[in-house]
Amino acid sequence: MNPLDFEELVESLAAAVESRLGLGREDPCCPDCAGTCRPRCGFSMDAFIKFGVDRVGWAPGLGPPSAGVARLIDHTLLKPDATEAQIDALCDEAASFGFASVCVNPVHVARCRKRLEGSSVRTCTVIGFPLGATLSQVKAHESRLVQELGAEEMDMVIPIGLLKSGRHDLVQADIEAVVETRLPGNLVKVIIETCLLTDEEKRAACRLAVKAGADYVKTSTGFSTGGATVEDVALMREEVGPAIGVKAAGGVRTREDLQEMVAAGATRVGASAGVRIVKEEAA
Repeated sequence: MNPLDFEELVESLAAAVESRLGLGREDPCCPDCAGTCRPRCGFSMDAFIKFGVDRVGWAPGLGPPSAGVARLIDHTLLKPDATEAQIDALCDEAASFGFASVCVNPVHVARCRKRLEGSSVRTCTVIGFPLGATLSQVKAHESRLVQELGAEEMDMVIPIGLLKSGRHDLVQADIEAVVETRLPGNLVKVIIETCLLTDEEKRAACRLAVKAGADYVKTSTGFSTGGATVEDVALMREEVGPAIGVKAAGGVRTREDLQEMVAAGATRVGASAGVRIVKEEAA
């Protein structure tokens, strides 16, 4: 991918994300999918599929990225010792730079939503995180509560041990329990923790997420033994097709890494080294 191609990628995907989130539009595509469903929302998915990514992960304190890239970024802080001051800084940075969302643990959702009032930044949180081993009823209740507090995107972890035991019925029911709580315009992303799965188990998890009605499949929590690989992203994209998003999380440190994930089929990329990627883009 040459520099002109990458510049076109950023500009096109920024416009696509604006459309997905209803920014600058009086008639967002439809209230119950926020632009993630290709049959109903081709105006954005065509761009996603063409270029491969719609958000890039960032971390607090890295300084302002370029305007185009900023609209593609999930500003994330999931460390268990994150303080309220750090969460406030995360929100202030997101609002100032125009990030797509902040992603925080559930205990911080209400604070973030209030802090971000009046901005276009969405509030994302995690469900059953990071092990995925809580009861489905608990995950569903957690999802309802965080949405009442203002969460607009929920990243849930599947019960990994049940998947590896072949209990696909229970895994699908677990995902469905959260999907059924999704309010109009909100998103459910399913973390399958690829580093703990065989290729066939990864494919099975993707199929179950699609059947359950999820909006995204995501590679990793960032709290296990590994992150995203190009091979895993390509496998996940092949399995889910163009209908839902694929997020690669972990291990993306350079512009080249980002391009490889995009080429493999990622529609979001989490990157702790976002400042390096942006500097490489500018160069």
